[in-house]
Order: sequence, then structure tokens, then C-alpha cells
Amino acid sequence: MGRADARRAQARESRQAAKKGGIRRFFTWRKLLGTFFGIVLLGMGAFLALYLYVPVPAPNAMAERQSNVYQYSDGTVLARSNNGVNRQIVDLAQVPKQVQQTFVAAENKTFYKDDGVDFKGTTRALFNTLSGKGKQGGSTITQQYVKNYYLTQDPTVSRKLRELVISLKVDQQQSKEQILAGYINTAYYGRGASGIQAAAQAYYGIDAEDLNVSQGAYLASVLQAPSQYDWSTATDTSKRLVEERWAYTLRNMVEMGWLEESERARQKFPEPQKPKPAQGMEGQTGYLVEAVNKELDKQGISAEDREAGGWTFTLTVDKKHQRQLEKSVEKELESQLDREGNKTDATVQAGATSVDPKTGKVLALYGGEDYVKHYVSNATRQDYQPASTFKPLVLAAALENEAKTQNGSLIGLNTVYDGTSKRPVVGSDTPFNPQNEDDRSYGPISVQKAMNSSVNSVFAQMIVDVTPAATKKTALAVGVPDKEFPERPAVSLGTMNASTWDMAGVYATLDNHGRKVTPHILQSAEHRARTVKPEAPKQQQVISRASADTVTSSLTGVVQSGSGRAASTSAYQAAGKTGTSEENKSAWFAGYTPELTTVVALFGEADGGRRQVSLTGTANSGRANGGGFPARIWADYTLGALGGGSDATFDLQDVERGEVPAPPAPSVTPSQEPTPSEKPTPSDTPSRTPSEKPTETPPSPSLPPTTSPPPVTPPTKTPTPELPPLPGEGDGQPGERPGGGGAQGE
Repeated sequence: MGRADARRAQARESRQAAKKGGIRRFFTWRKLLGTFFGIVLLGMGAFLALYLYVPVPAPNAMAERQSNVYQYSDGTVLARSNNGVNRQIVDLAQVPKQVQQTFVAAENKTFYKDDGVDFKGTTRALFNTLSGKGKQGGSTITQQYVKNYYLTQDPTVSRKLRELVISLKVDQQQSKEQILAGYINTAYYGRGASGIQAAAQAYYGIDAEDLNVSQGAYLASVLQAPSQYDWSTATDTSKRLVEERWAYTLRNMVEMGWLEESERARQKFPEPQKPKPAQGMEGQTGYLVEAVNKELDKQGISAEDREAGGWTFTLTVDKKHQRQLEKSVEKELESQLDREGNKTDATVQAGATSVDPKTGKVLALYGGEDYVKHYVSNATRQDYQPASTFKPLVLAAALENEAKTQNGSLIGLNTVYDGTSKRPVVGSDTPFNPQNEDDRSYGPISVQKAMNSSVNSVFAQMIVDVTPAATKKTALAVGVPDKEFPERPAVSLGTMNASTWDMAGVYATLDNHGRKVTPHILQSAEHRARTVKPEAPKQQQVISRASADTVTSSLTGVVQSGSGRAASTSAYQAAGKTGTSEENKSAWFAGYTPELTTVVALFGEADGGRRQVSLTGTANSGRANGGGFPARIWADYTLGALGGGSDATFDLQDVERGEVPAPPAPSVTPSQEPTPSEKPTPSDTPSRTPSEKPTETPPSPSLPPTTSPPPVTPPTKTPTPELPPLPGEGDGQPGERPGGGGAQGE
């Protein structure tokens, strides 16, 4: 056995040695080095062949650049962008030396030393292109100049390889000064400006020769992301980023000896002027194009891509709906204003957004009197408060959280609250005692009737019952933006900021039985090289159907017999809510039918939009409430958009009526209780600015915060088309509202 084992071991060692020998025969150091150098030589040969094969092409012919077409959903043309290119070539000598240097400091510190290419950056860009990660930075100034002047913006491997070869040749054939001049004269800076002269005019209203180093550093910085870094439209994050890049550029100039540290310390960030609208964007056209462009940015089609031209952008906007909305604003508002002779009328701005509640498609949008006169879109601006259009979300949060009143009653439409004006809320660490409009006290009042009359004291207590934090969570879920949105009782009066676009999505979500609706305006983007069809926003059930349908039920009452009666007609079934912010600075009507959701608002602004002012006195009609001009615009538009009416009705399920215990006797004092001739009427504005400070001597009614009356009959489609507005509901007649103005905030 010993000999046999030895022979077997010897045989095994022989086989292993043979195997190793075979592997070594294939993977010797000599062969590995030979293979490596062979691959290198092949690569060098291929690159040499490419270098010899690829010529420096003729410059791009600007005359061949196409316009972009913006069209309605039916294919009819809305606008054509003029991509004849806003450019005026200037000699490098006309650009101050330090301004020239800002571009090198920002983009390519080795520009004056390199051979025109960044092999590492190009390799990274090629890898990202092949792996589907999109366009990446890393190019030198020479490469960017070649891309702008000789090639295209297409993110392809072949274009990147050609860019590399042509950049090497251009660097040998042209001086650095010629290349830098070509770069700053061809780069796209945003605002439709190609080249530094057009950019200087667009951002600062001066010629390129008059730019200072600080302004030059901003223009050099904005090149990295023209639409994102444009100060006039940048988000807070984008403003921070462009300021950081501006500072980075100046630091590099100090490092490179082009700027003294003491001079750098004196520089202040040069905020550019407001942009001027492009020609052909008059009326509503510019607002629609602007809204589409913002959405295109989100879809990855940048301003630089659009500047190349050749795109057809199809909007979701229905041409007939759009024309009807414009006519309704003209008929119900603009025709009654005297913008030249009345100081208040001159400050009035209207905005509106109308969407399909099933899909979120924006069917019509009103951005202002004229895009070339008023550049800020009133449809998408988020600097005004939506006021009492937020109250339905307080109710939605109460229903969603199965909240109970202070005495333990489950909240529903029949639940009774104390509607006493200035009644301090109970159960809150933050004191709050809002005044009802015109200081009216309602005594015991059901949630339904409180919604109809927009009673501040009721919803102030309700938000405490459900908690401001839970209410905010529900509001964000249905689409209210998180802008100036503290978790305090005062937000029950809609003291956060939102746009008509935002609130159209919110109310469409209610209309859609609690499934989230996100407004969008881009239907498709087509180019000869690619087509982008945005995926419709996913709809998720963000609040229960029962909660959404209960709110809808309550809002039909607002239209039938409350502050929204100006929107009432037998031609369609509708739900809606009025809102008027403090001091009457904005007035809203947000409403919907089973087929259409629309939000209309008026804003008072002065000093070019820098100051919010009161709308009181608009068209000499006293207080401009949500139940006045906005509701009438909404009604006229809705009737026309629905072709004269609709038989569609709300399909409401599991409407929550609330608990109905026996109500106690009210304890409202005679001075607070209205006489028959002073019967409380629906209203949408309180008589003073909401305050979270407790009054010095708060009233102490013995009535508990909530009780419940007999059941309320659910509202149905109104049968009468000619119901007159209730007194105090803002029907536009002089003297209708006691007090006229003051610090009002519903």
C-alpha cells in the first residue's frame, strides 16, 4: 500500500505540473505585456486613423436652424419660437480682460496650457453616455466651443469622439484667444441669449464691453445650468448654488493671479434685471409657453436642447377651453375695470387654472392681462394665500383621522360647533380667537352650515380638534405646497402660500374621490432625433373616498346656498369654496363639476409685483370677495366649457354625517345674537387680521365647543338658475358689505 500511495501521489503531481505548465504557456509575462502593447498600438492606430479621417467641418449654418412649434392638444399651432438665434458676435478685445478670465476660471483653469482636450473627462462622458446616464460635464473650453460651433448637442458616442478629434485640430490651428472668443460668442446663456453680447443685454441691459468682473462671473456661472441658475426663476436651492459657483469663479481668479484678494472682497453678487418677454408671446401665449418650458426642464429637455430648434411641443390645453377662459375673464372682470383711471383697478391681477379631474391635464390657463405687460404668471405664482379655500382640507383631515370634538363627538357634516365670533379655541397650546366676517356670531351651527357661511371660529376649533400637524399632513398629501405652512391654528384660514395651479390639483383630487391628481401641461415633445412622451403622473389614493366625497357633499351646499351662490345654475352640478385673504389682498373661488375642476383668483399687487395691496374697491364694487368676481368668472367659464351644461352628477359614497346628540341651549348674549333683521348670512371674509394672540378679556360662553343638531339633508343639484347672491357675499355692487375693507381675512 505504501508503494501504491506513492505512485498515485507522483502521478497527481505530474498532472498538476502539466496543468500549470499549460496555463503558464498561455499567461506568461512576456505574452501579457505583448498583448497589452498590442492593444495600445491598435488603439493608437485607430485614433490616428480617426484623426486623419475626421476633418474640421464647416461651422453650423445658423440659417438652417429650425423654430420650435408649440401646439394645442388638437394639433393647431399656438406659437413658434424664433430660433433665428439672438446673437451678436463681438471681438474679444471688446470684452474686458477680467470678464474674459471669469470664463476660464469657471470652466477650464488649464485652458491656456492644455491641448484642447480633457481625456479623463471625455472618457467619463463616453462611459456615462454608453451606460445611459446622460450628458456629463468635464469638457474643456475648446471642446465646448467645438460642440457649439461645429457640431450638435446630441449626447452620442460618435459625436463625442468627433468632438475630441476636432478639438485637438482646432487647438493646433487657432490661437487660444480665437477659441475663447468663439466660445463666449456661441455659448447659450438662457433667456434666449446666445453669445456674451446678447447675454449682457438680457441679464443686465448693457453691452458686453460694459460688464464688470462680478457680472462676468455670474454669466460664466450661469452657463452650467442656464434655466436653473436664472436668478428671476431660480428656486432657493438654485440661487444658493449659483451664488456658490459665482464665488468659486472669483476665488479661482485670485488663485490664478487675475484678481487681488482685496478686490475680491469688495465684490457683491450682481442680481440681474427681470427678463423681458420674447416677441410673439403676447396675451396668454407667453404664459402657456412658459408653463410648458418649466415642465420640459423637469422632463430633461433643457433650454439648451430647445435652443437647438426642431422640436414640436404638444400641450394638453384644449383650444376651445382656453378661448372660453379668456372670454370669461374679459367679460366678468376686465370689461369692468378702468386700469388707466382707477388706482385700485390698476393693481388687479387675475389668474386661473382648469384641469381634467380624471387625468390632471391642464385644459386652460390664465396667467394675466398680457404676458408682455405682466411677466409673472398669475396661474402659477405662489406668493399669495389661498385663504378659506383651505377650510375643506381641515374637514378632510378631521374625517381622515376620525377626529372628535372636545366633547367626544365624531366630526361630520351634522356636528355642531360654537360659531361665536372671537371665541378662543379650546385645547390648543397656541391661543387663537379669530373674528368672523363682520364680527357676526352664529351660536350653535352645523359643520355644513359653517362651510356654507365660511365661519372662521368653527374651523379654528376644528383644526385644534384634529391637530394642525395632522391637518398639514393631509393637505400636503392632496397637493398643497409646503410654503409658509406653520403647524398652528391660524392655518385653518389658509395662511400658507399656494397657486391656482396647486389648488386646482387639490380640488381635482377631491373631485377624483381622493385619488391624487397632479396638474401637467405637456402632452408630448417630438424631435427628428428623439420623442419624449411624459408618463402621466401616477394616481394614488391619498385620502379615503369617504372623506373626499363627504367634503364634496359639503361643498355642493356652499354653491347651492352659501358664499358660492354666484356659481350656481341648474345647468350643471357643482361644488366649490370661496376664499378671501387678510386685508382682501387675494380673492378665490375653487370649484368643480364631475367633469371639470377650475380655480380662479384675483390678486392685488403694486410696484411691479413687489408689494401686495388690497382689492377693496375693484371696479368700484366694495370688497372683492371670492363669491364675487372669481365665482362669476368660474361660472361663465364652466358653462361655456361644458357646452352649455352637463347632466353629470357626483357619485358620492359613504358621506359622513357625524354624530347627532341632543344640542344644549345656546348661551349667546343678546348683543351677540343676531336679530331677525340681522340674520347671519354666508360670507367669506372676517373683519380683521387673524391673530394668534389671546384677547385681553376673552369671552367665556358656556356653550361647549361642539354639539350636534338634527341631521342635515344632503345637498342636491340646485333646481333654480336665478338665485340672487345673499347680502354680504360680494356680488360686486357698491355698499353691499358693511365696513368696505379693513384688515379682513377669511
